[in-house]
Amino acid sequence: MHNKKYNQGFSLIEIMVVVVIIGVLATIAIIAFSGARTKASDTKRINDLSQIGRFLIFGCLMPDSGVGEYDLNDLIEEYKLKYPQYADRLPKNISDPKTGTDVISNYKYIINNNNKCVLYANLEDENKEITLGAISEPTPGGGKGVFESASTGWNGSNKYFQVSN
Repeated sequence: MHNKKYNQGFSLIEIMVVVVIIGVLATIAIIAFSGARTKASDTKRINDLSQIGRFLIFGCLMPDSGVGEYDLNDLIEEYKLKYPQYADRLPKNISDPKTGTDVISNYKYIINNNNKCVLYANLEDENKEITLGAISEPTPGGGKGVFESASTGWNGSNKYFQVSN
């Protein structure tokens, strides 16, 4: 009989190769999922504004402060105070999935003297297809879709989605 001693473990080289392979796979997964997260966040923004934008066909809300630009959460709070009978139907926490908070939604509302208004949000996806090529800033009365601005917004891109009457 031979008294051979069999090596029961892995060599250092084998372990290092496995660690490197796992690192490469993790990096690929993170890159792939970051694009999915960006698209999911933009989908939420578009859905949020489209849902609220349906009410713009009935007219624009003129805040007590008059024409100008507002954060959507400020308008919701004012609307709840003016019309408490509808307060339970208004969203409690609507905000940009990346940069919004309970206080500041980072969904913007602009109203002008002609009773035209626009809701808009900055998108994350730089490759989002432009559907409103005639405008380069949020435009009351400018329609619904994606436009490109000269300036980068709070989510790091120059693409914006707007809903307008």
